[in-house]
Amino acid sequence: MTKSMNTHEYDYVIVGAGSAGCILANRLSADPDNKVLLVEAGGSDKSIFIKMPTALSYPMNTTKYNWDFHTQAEPHLDGRKMHCPRGKVLGGSSSINGMVFVRGHGGDYDEWEAEGAQGWSYKDCLPYFKKLETWQEGESAYRGGSGPVGVCGGNNMRNPLYKTFIKAGSEAGYPTTDDYNGHQQEGFGAMDMNVKGGVRDSTARAYLDPIRRRKNLTVLSHSKVLKVLFTGKRATGILLERRRKQVMINATKEVILSAGSIGSPTLLQLSGIGAADDLSAAGVELFHELKGVGENLQDHLEVYFQYHCKKPISLNSKLSLFQMGLIGTRWFFLRSGLGATNHFEACAFIRSKKGQKWPDIQYHFLPAAMRYDGNAAIKGHGFQVHVGPNKPKSRGKVCIKNNKPGDDPEITFNYLKEAQDVEDWRQCIRLTREIIGQAAFDDYRGNEIQPGIETTSDEAIDHWVKQNVESAYHPSCTCKMGADDDVTAVVDSQLRVRGLENLRVVDSSIFPTIPNGNLNAPTMMVAEKAADIILGNKPLAASNHEYWLDPEWESRQRPQSPDRSLEHIETRARGNITGEQ
Repeated sequence: MTKSMNTHEYDYVIVGAGSAGCILANRLSADPDNKVLLVEAGGSDKSIFIKMPTALSYPMNTTKYNWDFHTQAEPHLDGRKMHCPRGKVLGGSSSINGMVFVRGHGGDYDEWEAEGAQGWSYKDCLPYFKKLETWQEGESAYRGGSGPVGVCGGNNMRNPLYKTFIKAGSEAGYPTTDDYNGHQQEGFGAMDMNVKGGVRDSTARAYLDPIRRRKNLTVLSHSKVLKVLFTGKRATGILLERRRKQVMINATKEVILSAGSIGSPTLLQLSGIGAADDLSAAGVELFHELKGVGENLQDHLEVYFQYHCKKPISLNSKLSLFQMGLIGTRWFFLRSGLGATNHFEACAFIRSKKGQKWPDIQYHFLPAAMRYDGNAAIKGHGFQVHVGPNKPKSRGKVCIKNNKPGDDPEITFNYLKEAQDVEDWRQCIRLTREIIGQAAFDDYRGNEIQPGIETTSDEAIDHWVKQNVESAYHPSCTCKMGADDDVTAVVDSQLRVRGLENLRVVDSSIFPTIPNGNLNAPTMMVAEKAADIILGNKPLAASNHEYWLDPEWESRQRPQSPDRSLEHIETRARGNITGEQ
């Protein structure tokens, strides 16, 4: 279905057919007078393992679909090198991720505007979130009902452990929420996923597949972009490598980088755009100095809180080849059953302490005990909750190490560099144990597998987190959007690269700060909004709908005191170590 290149000149050249690039290709080519080229280093997204939601671990861990980046030795994680998968396939990371659909909190976008991203407040972004989705419950003041991306609840919490988790949160004194993507993020409730008709609804499926026959759109797969080309300070095209040949592509209107938070800063640096010292060290001639390129790198970390389950109701019984074969067969013919969900069907967003204005801790609940990549499942039955603080203070960097486009850049997140992040993790571990220790789980909760009930002191928590924490795969913020007087900003509020003409960046790298949630939905929102900016369209009317904040957020961490004290929970858990598993 990929068209061959029949011309070397286009109006718009989009680099990266990922979460943002596919949306831009759709919106910019809607005008038949615009000739659009979409360039992707990877290939087809038609694999059954990409389409089947429950098979999410396969594309994420397959180099055919994944750039398979790894960090440098992280100095504050005892030198661990962390995995940083990014999509190398049509649909980009939306074709290999966990399909968890989270917009983030409204306060995140007001924070963006406060950081200098004029016109990117919550009231400005909400209409574009609505534009991109069709929610299973239908259109409302906060949700879209006619957008390209299907959003649903998978199997809608048929396993009783999901609702047990929500009940436990309520017992611990937290609110429940009917829709964390709507008026109230804070609380416990059902979780959304971008799955439509039982199939992963990536941006390639939702935005690119319906328009493949447009004569003014060309999609080049298996094509690596080497650098951006300029005449003076004006971007005029790209140099790419395709079938072992280098090809120059002209862009009469704009070059748009949508290569992601690792790829976009890397390409800018290879083009001579970045900090002078970084480029000199890499052997690249400085073309245009922008000190912020590759800086401000942010990510979410998470751990798996795991427990044995007393009742044989978890998904651990579905991991044999025979059971997986049954699940796959049903999905193949009916697009239903356990194959049609990512299994993250319940979630929570809570505040870690009083004085925290909006949630900064996120939970994904899974009725199984296993690794995210599908390996290392426990014997017997279990359940787990993925959890981590979502507003880290630590900042990292992406930087090319030489002038060879085929080499991976150096990536250092500096996880847990800031003391506040370490303290946030201590609080996160304690609050999580308190939640799972509520009465709602008494009939299900066996031994605590990890961290282990002995992990209670600050020192023990710090050590365990350093050894076990993993990336939630949300790298972002490396081409920061900001005001003119912000020397660290790479793009302005129109997403134009500062000091250059006809060059924009449109992907999660432009986030000023990382939102409280998974990043695929915010990236899609950015692309929808950017399309109107690029085309000169009048922006969608700003929303007048507010988001919920606990009216007493300054004086309390949650609305009610928990039903059971943390001390009592830890005492009972210790007594349960030798109990039923």
